Amino acid sequence: MLQEKLKGKHLILGSGSPRRRYFLEELGLDFEIRLKYVEESYPESLRGAEISDYLARLKAVPFLDELVENDILVTADTIVWRFDHALGKPRDQEEARKMLRDLSCEEHEVISSVALTTCEDQFVLNETTRVKFKCLREEEIEFYTGKYKPFDKAGAYGIQEWIGLIGIEWIVGSYFNVMGFPVRKFYEKLLEI
Repeated sequence: MLQEKLKGKHLILGSGSPRRRYFLEELGLDFEIRLKYVEESYPESLRGAEISDYLARLKAVPFLDELVENDILVTADTIVWRFDHALGKPRDQEEARKMLRDLSCEEHEVISSVALTTCEDQFVLNETTRVKFKCLREEEIEFYTGKYKPFDKAGAYGIQEWIGLIGIEWIVGSYFNVMGFPVRKFYEKLLEI
């Protein structure tokens, strides 16, 4: 159904995330992957969804000069928001351990934003999901960060991985959003375009 709506459009995924690629494939979309490096920094005054919205827009900037009519560029960002502070991707195993210790026994929000950019316009959408971790044991944190190396994941975890299976008590909102993509909202926005 969505493919029919997008006939004549050229979808470009500006992300190397295997999860985002998987979601577009599951939606039955034809798309091309293009990667460009962007320094993921943002003004300190931004809070919550303002950060992920800003970064999703920022990731589109290197592509702007090459977009042509009928192109739709998809860029995205995900943050973990806890105690008025954003957790991005950990630099190394020690930072990943610290993030998981901070999330242990606590609630946090996962905020994912998507920018859909054409040569004429840009639409940004986001979704927030609340997540509660059990009190993680130190050996669980050590095992997960050592084996799964979650250095490409905001907050140092993937809900679909081992730590999500054993450590998440509950979520309120979209599971797929916690994986890094607000799939339902993205689908609805594509139908509008």
